Amino acid sequence: MKIHEYQGKALLAAANVPVPLSRVAFTPAEAKSVADDIIAHTNNEVVVVKAQIHAGGRGKGRFKENPELGGVKVVRGARAARSAAQAMLGNTLVTVQTGPDGKLVQRVLVEQGMDIARELYLGMTLDRAKGRVTVMASTEGGMEIEEVAAAHPEKILREIIDPAVGLMAFQARKLAHGLGLTGPAAGKMVRFLESLSRAYDRLDASLLEINPLVVTSGGDVVALDAKVDFDDNALYRHPDLEELRDASEEDPAELEAKKWDLSYVALSGNIGCMVNGAGLAMATMDIIKFFGTEPANFLDVGGGATAERVAAAFKIITRDPKIRGILVNIFGGIMKCDTIATGIVSAVKEVGLRVPLVVRLEGTNVELGKKLLDESSVKITTASSLRDAAAKIVEMVR
Repeated sequence: MKIHEYQGKALLAAANVPVPLSRVAFTPAEAKSVADDIIAHTNNEVVVVKAQIHAGGRGKGRFKENPELGGVKVVRGARAARSAAQAMLGNTLVTVQTGPDGKLVQRVLVEQGMDIARELYLGMTLDRAKGRVTVMASTEGGMEIEEVAAAHPEKILREIIDPAVGLMAFQARKLAHGLGLTGPAAGKMVRFLESLSRAYDRLDASLLEINPLVVTSGGDVVALDAKVDFDDNALYRHPDLEELRDASEEDPAELEAKKWDLSYVALSGNIGCMVNGAGLAMATMDIIKFFGTEPANFLDVGGGATAERVAAAFKIITRDPKIRGILVNIFGGIMKCDTIATGIVSAVKEVGLRVPLVVRLEGTNVELGKKLLDESSVKITTASSLRDAAAKIVEMVR
């Protein structure tokens, strides 16, 4: 689960991670009021207005309605903050991460201006190859970390955290000195890293990224940005974090899938897939690509799905306007093939079928499942193997 920058900064501030003074605004008038408060508190007329969407690259992004305006604007004075908010709110911001359709800006963050001496990069995430949470840091703040990794991999510092002891003080000092920090600034970086590490663990985060992390002229270390993602599997422990979800920023199909406990990810192809088991789902997508077409989604109904969940999954697939064909590939173990067949027939009868449908069943109750499909009034093409199923659906789509 992703949250907005302003929500992430509030969580970091509660964990004693230094962040700028800021507050979210939903209207231009509210933006002016927030800017007035910040200016009065900091005695500094420079404020920053930031569009709040679930995508990076906002500073380099551009609004469809005003291509000269980016998603981050530095202004002087509360009236200018109001004008910037008015230009952003209700308009569509396009960045490298939103795609050409962009995202509608419904809120902005108004933040104090900072006297920046250096911009750094800092991130914490799970390194799946190492099986450990890893801290990454770089002197190349403000740049996409992928660009730094490609052009200057030597500039990325890494420290792997032992889950039994957490981030050690010597590791934090090593990172601080690796970033060229000395004296009081190095000490503040060490404390920053220790607080960030504790927050990552306590929140069950999957990503904490600060880009840029700034060092001010006074030597303070401050999180100028905050990208925070959570492990969905741990949200049952954090009902307060679940409340931070912004449904308007998420794919409606993925939200619907969550309600039914389905694993669904929309892709760019035109063949919808419904499979049980992540490994089988990956193999199904691979063989679709092997035959020269692209999958439209990853959808794993799980090993213990009911007929109702299968029907819900089928409905989610058919709502995608890109779909030109559907491949159902089920290996029945805990899930029985007749359960899948019942769910498919029920869903097709309810929503109709406008594209070819190929079903391959194998495993528990496979003959009963095939019989249910054959005796239904639904136009379904069955397949004897995964290769046969993929070849048939690709040919039908073509």
